[in-house]
Amino acid sequence: MARAVTNRRKALNTLIAWSIGLLIFFPILWTILTSFKTEAQAINDPPLFLFFDWTLENYAVVQERSDYMRFLWNSVIIAGGSTVMGIIIAVPAAWSMAFVPSKRTKDILLWMLSTKMLPAVGVLYPIYLLFIELGLLDTRVGLTIVLMLINLPIIVWMLYTYFKEIPGEILEAARMDGAALKEEILYILTPMAVPGIASTLLLNIILAWNEAFWTLNLTAAKAAPLTAFIASYSSPEGLFYAKLSAASTMAIAPILILGWFSQKQLVRGLTFGAVK
Repeated sequence: MARAVTNRRKALNTLIAWSIGLLIFFPILWTILTSFKTEAQAINDPPLFLFFDWTLENYAVVQERSDYMRFLWNSVIIAGGSTVMGIIIAVPAAWSMAFVPSKRTKDILLWMLSTKMLPAVGVLYPIYLLFIELGLLDTRVGLTIVLMLINLPIIVWMLYTYFKEIPGEILEAARMDGAALKEEILYILTPMAVPGIASTLLLNIILAWNEAFWTLNLTAAKAAPLTAFIASYSSPEGLFYAKLSAASTMAIAPILILGWFSQKQLVRGLTFGAVK
């Protein structure tokens, strides 16, 4: 009897999990399907799900109209560069807060997190003027720095959480053996926190890849990433839904593939330290 109840509970949990997963994935699936429709089929009422004339015309038009590889390369450099810069800064900061805390450590962490609640538009104007003065407007360097700064609180918070799960006695033993601070972080702490660091890298690459507000306001042509590539398919006459869907599919495909192949590492890192 107890086993039957347990099996029913597992089946119910599985059904709920699959339902939630399909609900979340449906907009992506719909975007991909729409990218293979004609413009007339894309706005058909009632909507066409699977039974329509599949076409690659939208992808051909997108390729002819835009330099997709340039946008892709900008996204790779900006998302990857901002994440690496953030990790380099966040690892020592998280180490200090986790292993050498002060009375104000928790206050500092809360303050850092509170900056994520600030509306981005509230600081757009001063940052825009600053970028003009420094010559960083529409540059990869400028956008990389901005994305690194806005995601830095999340990186520090995640690494701080992972580092807190590592026994401090291990680092104390390393110090007693003569390890310097640099060696302690690079050769003792970092290898032990690889799952946490990897999941932090992946999450922040996704956040930087999907960032639209700053990329649309601080870039024009030279440093425009894939978010600007998608936005270019909106016009005063209206949206070209099929072509917009094709551009969106091309923009999200690399990050979806990355997430698919690294899902085990991501889950492992996000649950790092959850079970002792």
